[in-house]
Formats: sequence, C-alpha cells, structure tokens
Amino acid sequence: MSRLLVVAALLGWTGSTILLAELRWFRRPSLVDRLRPYTPGGLRTTPRSGPLSVTSFREVVAPLAQGAGDRLAGLFGIRDGLQARLARVHSPLSVAAFRTRQLGWVLAAFGLGSLVGLTIGLPPPVALLVVFGLPLLAFLLVEQQAIAASTRWQRRVFLELPIITEQLGMLLSAGYSLGAGLNRLARRSHGACATDLTLVCGRIRQGLTEVAALREWSDLLQLDALDRLVGVLTLNSEAGDLGALISEEARTIRGDAHRELLETIERRSQQVWIPVTVATLVPGVLFMAVPFVEAMRLFTDA
Repeated sequence: MSRLLVVAALLGWTGSTILLAELRWFRRPSLVDRLRPYTPGGLRTTPRSGPLSVTSFREVVAPLAQGAGDRLAGLFGIRDGLQARLARVHSPLSVAAFRTRQLGWVLAAFGLGSLVGLTIGLPPPVALLVVFGLPLLAFLLVEQQAIAASTRWQRRVFLELPIITEQLGMLLSAGYSLGAGLNRLARRSHGACATDLTLVCGRIRQGLTEVAALREWSDLLQLDALDRLVGVLTLNSEAGDLGALISEEARTIRGDAHRELLETIERRSQQVWIPVTVATLVPGVLFMAVPFVEAMRLFTDA
C-alpha cells in the first residue's frame, strides 16, 4: 500500500506541475523568453511554452502515440487507415490528436488495472491479465468506435445515393452542367451525401476538375455503387444523353439496396427461429430423457 501511495503521489505531483505550468501567475518565464523582446524582431515572435507545458508534452507524445497505435492496429488486422476513417466521417480530430486521446484512455485503463491488481490481492496470472488486458480493451474499444462511425457513414451514403443520383440525372437532363448540378445538390439537400458534395464542390473551386473531385470522394468512401456512378459521370464530356445513363445507374443502385434489405429481412427471420427451436428442443429432450433414464434404471436393477 505504501508503494501505491508513493506512485500516486508522484503522478499527482507531475500532473499538477504540468497543469499549473499553463498559468502565468505560477510559471516563471525563462531567461530566453525574458530577453526575447529586446532582440531584433523579438516583439513579432510568439513566446515559447515552458519546458513542462501541456503543449510541449502533447507535441512529444503525439508522434509516439500515433506510431504505436498504427502498429498495434495493424497487428489486429485493421487495414483501413485511421486518416481515411476520420476524413470519411468529417471528424475535427487529426490522426495525432485521436491517437493521443486513445493513449489517454489506455493509460487510464492501465492505472485502473494496476490499482485493482494491487488492492484486491488477485493471483499473479489474474493480476497480469487485468493489468495488461484492460489497456488493450480500452485501445480496441476506441478503435472500434472509429470503425463503427466510418461504417455508419458509408451506410448512410449508400442509402442516400439512389435519391441523389436521380436528382442529379434530372438536373443534367434539364440542362444543368455537372458542376452546377453538384452545387445545387450540395446547397438544397441534407444528409451525408450533401455534406460530402459540399466538400467535393469546395475541391472544384480549389482548381480540381469535376471528375477528379468525384474520384477523390469515391476513393475515400470505397463504395462499389459510388465507383460505378463516378465511372458514368466521367462520360460527361463525351456522352450526349448523360441524364438517361445516370437514371439507369440510380435504378441499379436502388436494386442493390433492395437486395440488401431482402437479405437482412431473411437473416432476421431466420434468427427468430433460434429461440423457438431451443424452446421446443429442450422440453422434448427432457421428455425423452426421463423414460430413457427410468428404463436404464429398471434394467440395471434387474
């Protein structure tokens, strides 16, 4: 218990020092920071943070957390890059910020596991499992949240894509250009596709062509239906009746969504029979087992 108190005191002292170093009334400026205003151009420079500031600590920890997190995610078979997942869901966090937050949860889980292992008095194998299992579980839970958010966004785009495709086909048939049609859909629509199309239109205003911006969107989302749609939209400068092709592609995407819905309904209807089958088999097995056991008892007694 005394060792635990010493470790807790050291951690508390370190954390308090880092937090209080952000307060100007507590932190004493270094000699370099005090002399900087008297140097040529010193008034135009931003004072550097102290040696134990939260900013400098984050700058040191973020690359380490990013490298370790990427390698650990690769060990568990997570091939989709974190940067693509964060960009797909329009997260304000960068990869370094996400990994740093994930490292914080891992350290908190490690501290909790160590506290449980030292206070409860678990056997050594169980204590090691708790101490190292909780941080691993925390890492995987945070990673799973990013994967689940990415999957949900892909699903939303897939479900909205037939409607967006039909609207784009009608706009092109009405005389709109591809860029004007995309801008109108981005302004007048709501949902995941509209959010993505807003970024696509922003990339077009930055100098990319419509096809290049749409290909960036397709590469980021990684949806087969969107790949086919972008392949049709690349014929914008060649095909004369692109609206009819897009309408046909919208019907194809709607058919894919309908087939997936039927598969989901069929799968859930099969899952309904699992508890019914178990509820039927268990009493039947009991009714068969009682006469069988009774007959075995009679034969053994005889």
